[in-house]
Amino acid sequence: MTMTPAPAYSLAERDRRWALARELMAAEGVDALLVYGEREMVYPTLHAHDVYFTNDRPGSIVIFGRDAEPMVLVGFPAQINDHIEASDRGEPSWLDPRNLRVARHPRGVIEVLRAHGLDNTTGARIGVIGIDPSPPWHLVPILPQALWLALSEELPGATFVGVHRAFLDLASRQSAEEQAVLAYCAAVGDAMAQAMLEATKPGVTEADVIAAGTAEGYRHGTIVPPMVVQPGAAAVAWDRPAYAYRPGAPRILAEGDLLLAEASCCFGMRESQHQIAIAVGGVHSDAARAARIARDSYDAGRQALRPGHTFGDVVRAMRERVADAGSWNVHPLVHALYPYRPSGAWGAGMRARPSTSDCGPIAEIAMIGVDTPIRPGMAFSLEPNCVVGRHTVSIGGTVIMSETGPTELNPFTAQLLRA
Repeated sequence: MTMTPAPAYSLAERDRRWALARELMAAEGVDALLVYGEREMVYPTLHAHDVYFTNDRPGSIVIFGRDAEPMVLVGFPAQINDHIEASDRGEPSWLDPRNLRVARHPRGVIEVLRAHGLDNTTGARIGVIGIDPSPPWHLVPILPQALWLALSEELPGATFVGVHRAFLDLASRQSAEEQAVLAYCAAVGDAMAQAMLEATKPGVTEADVIAAGTAEGYRHGTIVPPMVVQPGAAAVAWDRPAYAYRPGAPRILAEGDLLLAEASCCFGMRESQHQIAIAVGGVHSDAARAARIARDSYDAGRQALRPGHTFGDVVRAMRERVADAGSWNVHPLVHALYPYRPSGAWGAGMRARPSTSDCGPIAEIAMIGVDTPIRPGMAFSLEPNCVVGRHTVSIGGTVIMSETGPTELNPFTAQLLRA
């Protein structure tokens, strides 16, 4: 397929985000903002908010003073080498090299805060992204205890304020430049889905199909994280291929199988998601029915994604279609893409499976962000899925909210595909 040129962020986007940081500080009444980024090689959308402010390599701690440019504390000299190499190649940088330090440790953080006049006598308020839980993946705060204890002991007069939720509310309305990056991800994701569809046929392995999609994603200059893939005539599961964690051979596709995949395409720390369902010839009637229910749920979610509604309204509309059909969902029906917080409930139907009688307690994952208002600029993975008997179908893709409603970036995967 013909792909538009890969977009890039401008300095205007940097200035917009740095202004957002200062807006956040003013709204929360804090004198500084400390952003703790997860370790390097983080999977996009989890907790790499440092990159939101640096447009640089993940794995740093970013500290904003009230009026100063941010200081960026990295863990290894290699991260600064990368910055220098990018500058030598003429790639525009958001950061002044004088504001980069190999100091991603408690002493480095404390020195920067004190340099901003935030010592024990000021009664300072310091906003922190990293001391609040960040569900659904980080159910406990991500900031390490050693760093937290050092800050508490060295700056006992300071008050540390969790501002993660407030940051998410501000950052969720994506700019035109961010939407262009996400649209590029989505276009590449469609090419991946097409390549996987063409590779699917009886006798090939799930690994063959994954290789086709992954190669297509990398061909267009994007990153493809490990895929969720579930092939078979009947399956109620949702994870990477089992050989990723338990040694064994890839499964071979046969006539009548259904191959399900969740493919993500990552570019510039934005991510599109694609729920790919491919029928290998004729499939069981329960699978065909599950596909119809999933499509009904998709349409209900698309209609409910409107300014003035809440995220809970969208989830309830989608779940109603699934529940009314006597089905249940294996994974969320819908979730936000960046930042990754609002997420639909899932897993309740497992309790009805006879094979779970020997398991310990099985709890549903509750809806997260139920009261989040739907606003223009927000992005979602609309991914309805349902189980009929022992047959699961998941379809859907990425949508961006406009002033009037959702813009579907991936209608191709919002249906059952046939090999």
